[in-house]
Amino acid sequence: MDWGMQNRLSRIIKPDTGRTVMLAVDHGYFLGPTTGLEDASKTIEPLLPYADTLMPTRGVLRASVDPDVDVPIVLRVSGGQSIVGPALSDEGITVAIEDAIRLNVSGMALSIYVGSEHEHQTLTNLTKLVDAGEKYGIPVLAVTAVGREMTRDARYLGLCCRIAAELGAKFVKTYYCEDFDKVVESCPVPLVIAGGKKIPERDALQLAYDAIQSGAVGVDMGRNIFQSEDPVAMISAVRAVVHENINVDEAFELFNNLKSKSGSASKVH
Repeated sequence: MDWGMQNRLSRIIKPDTGRTVMLAVDHGYFLGPTTGLEDASKTIEPLLPYADTLMPTRGVLRASVDPDVDVPIVLRVSGGQSIVGPALSDEGITVAIEDAIRLNVSGMALSIYVGSEHEHQTLTNLTKLVDAGEKYGIPVLAVTAVGREMTRDARYLGLCCRIAAELGAKFVKTYYCEDFDKVVESCPVPLVIAGGKKIPERDALQLAYDAIQSGAVGVDMGRNIFQSEDPVAMISAVRAVVHENINVDEAFELFNNLKSKSGSASKVH
């Protein structure tokens, strides 16, 4: 792996712990004005000091993130469908590599839909993006998108993650499942866990803890942070789980303590 590629990866996955807390704010590319992201800059600003990496679209990055902020960017570069369209899996690459370079990103993210009618298309999208990333030293994050008809089990997610790694993704975002350690063992690149839809705070902390204990290198959470009753307290608790190895009871206590101290001061929506 060349120096530039390794350097960018080390900005995303922190060398001192080998882990990362990614903040996903790319939901608008298919969901539109997602609850909590209606005013993206207002949502993102107070959370940036606690995020190891930010995952936005280029539109939100340019319009809503101060370029003076020193937070590595993993840029969402796939899309082309909306929640009201016929098939979310019908995605293409939506950002030219030259624009990713102009934006000085540390990584690029693209969804793959294994088992969907557009499986071949999304997997060849990944290979094209990996080729471009290799040329300029930018790592690719493959996001294993899962349709309603697909089971989130170790066999299916293991298939998705291994294919992504085989095609050249440097790290993979996937879902936590039972026997997740088997998914980790069968994938030769690091895995980060998707937070998914909003769930109660303690459940989200349990998800993060279980994933880390099973071998994930971190989380890429969005709605379970910015839709929390106290987003800053929540991302702080998630950080403690990921980087400090605290347990769920301790993390939930930390969340409640920070929430009680801040009142509504740290709310972002």
